[in-house]
Amino acid sequence: MMMHSPRFLTAPLVAFLAILGLSQQPAEAQRASEPIRLGAPTATFPQDFGAIQTVRELPDGRVLVADPLSKAVYVVDLEGGRRAVVGREGQGPGEYRQPDAVWPLPGDSTLLVDLGNGRLISVGPDLSFGASIPIALGEPRPGQGMVMALPQGVDGQGRIYARAMGGPGGGPYPDSAAILRINRGTRAADTAATFKLQNVAQAVSGGANTRDVRISPIPLSPEDAWGVAPDGSVVVARSADYRVEWVAPDGTVSRGPPVRFDPVRVGAPEREEHLLEQGRSGGGIAIGMEMRNDQVSVTFSRGGAGARGRDASQYSWPQTKPPFYSGRIPVDPLGRAWVRRHVRAGEPSTYDVFDRRGERVATVLLDHGKRVVGFGKESVYVVAFDDLDLSYLERYPLPTS
Repeated sequence: MMMHSPRFLTAPLVAFLAILGLSQQPAEAQRASEPIRLGAPTATFPQDFGAIQTVRELPDGRVLVADPLSKAVYVVDLEGGRRAVVGREGQGPGEYRQPDAVWPLPGDSTLLVDLGNGRLISVGPDLSFGASIPIALGEPRPGQGMVMALPQGVDGQGRIYARAMGGPGGGPYPDSAAILRINRGTRAADTAATFKLQNVAQAVSGGANTRDVRISPIPLSPEDAWGVAPDGSVVVARSADYRVEWVAPDGTVSRGPPVRFDPVRVGAPEREEHLLEQGRSGGGIAIGMEMRNDQVSVTFSRGGAGARGRDASQYSWPQTKPPFYSGRIPVDPLGRAWVRRHVRAGEPSTYDVFDRRGERVATVLLDHGKRVVGFGKESVYVVAFDDLDLSYLERYPLPTS
């Protein structure tokens, strides 16, 4: 029996939709403020990357970058304009096959997501590779739940936060999912919060012995976005009325007021830009599960970067965009959540910044197409793109007000 569930999209930047024809009116007036435009970067790395999901600032100011398309982990010196490869490609100790993201761990260590080998690797402060655990935890079976420890956040204790994924099968696709908090040591998981999923098209084919389940996200369909703070609090942006909630580790919820937004109509430029951004993010993560003779194997990979030339007419599109992008909400060192707004095609990248009460305290503008991939102690790390869709890493001062 063979089953595939391709293209669960995790990066911040793939599927989003607005509530059709709904004009949002806030329950409370939002505090007016002038947008903050980030000026010139304080550093730009001169060489390109294939794709960047996250970055990890080291204590000495260098930055770790995992590039899934180049299949390399780099330690990057932005000031000196130099980078060096950490580890090498392979399946053994100190090796990886498709490094996808890096996350901070306690003790100046780093968690490396190795999609190609289906594992999470601990990297020490000296950049030596240590112990690893599989991404697929437990023994998934058809029709049952399974734990895929694909991080969308890691807290200050090193616990992983990942989206719960249902077991393969022919049942209806759920409209919401749990945010799992996973202990790397015990591999136990509990539910930290829940969030609304995007709409999908699901097709099931085959018979009793060979069943193929294909799940395809519907472009620009509404989905909540979420992220994790170092103290283990989970921030969720709700797509129904654009409000931000913080869920504390003890389950206490702080809800901010709805945020006013003007829905953006989806025309040809917006459709083309959406497909382009999918490619620039490296594509989605494909998860394949195969069962033979009662043995289960799970594979992971990130798709290619090319999106130019894809035919937008093959998809169903909504009339308007949702208020914000789905995917990961980055949380800065001041404990603020950065939610990327949807805007008209060609307009500056726009981030609404929310405090721990769920109130919007600032709006930050970046040049068109740029996106935030992480923070340092006093810095914002941003990815910019050239005409060939190659990624370039930039650093800016962190706005404090």
